[in-house]
Amino acid sequence: MAQGRELTPGRGAATLACVGDPDRGATRRGPGLVPNAFGLGEALAGLAAGFLLAELLAGAYASARHERSGTMSFGVEVASLAGLWIGLVAAAAVASRRSRPRDATGLARSFARDYGLALRPWPDVPMGIAVGAVAQYALVPLFELPLLPFVPHLFQRVGQPAVSETSTAAGAGLVLLGVLICLGSPVVEELYFRGLLLRALGGRAAGLGPRLGPAVSVAVVAVVFGLVHFEAIQLLALVGFGAVLGVLAWRTGRLGPGIVAHVTFNALAFVSVVRSR
Repeated sequence: MAQGRELTPGRGAATLACVGDPDRGATRRGPGLVPNAFGLGEALAGLAAGFLLAELLAGAYASARHERSGTMSFGVEVASLAGLWIGLVAAAAVASRRSRPRDATGLARSFARDYGLALRPWPDVPMGIAVGAVAQYALVPLFELPLLPFVPHLFQRVGQPAVSETSTAAGAGLVLLGVLICLGSPVVEELYFRGLLLRALGGRAAGLGPRLGPAVSVAVVAVVFGLVHFEAIQLLALVGFGAVLGVLAWRTGRLGPGIVAHVTFNALAFVSVVRSR
């Protein structure tokens, strides 16, 4: 089952790579992201719970609709996404609450404080749009080049998962799928990967130094981000895009630029796939 909903186009195809101010208690390690001393356990548990819920909800939907096992219909896709997102968002919420059990701050403000869930129209929006477009049209093909000698019909195979994910949706269903892929996935994934997980790893890796610690944290999160999409051919491109998003989050201290970049990346791929159907 595909997770995360990232569209990674090949040449002429498309790849789907399916708010306030940060912290007031952690020690800042220079401008940008504030590492957290909490959240790693919750992040790992939330990821496992998300995959389990995705399987359970997808299976329950397929059973209720008497669909054949393994069929990835529109309803199964939505049920799977819902299960995964519940696990990821719950992990961020539980980690935030456990770090400050007596804090009555609302969830949105907690996410802004603890994970940098913030968006500034300038420069986050233009920066994110530029980064997402460059990643989709330049970074993805660059990371696919090493596979050319080894994977026959590479560019057709790279675009096939995106085509399959959109093939069973039409009309209002296609619009809903577009909203989930182009908006829902970027927000949830950036909150989890570049918010909860990156900051938690940054706190654990602080002893490696001001340069190596952030580099290791960004690299590890990028690899995890790529692996959880379960797309072997797209793995290098997704890891590369994950690294770009990690650097954006670390340098700015906000998830806003990465969310906009992620939305742009997925939207360009989604539109390309839909137009080619």
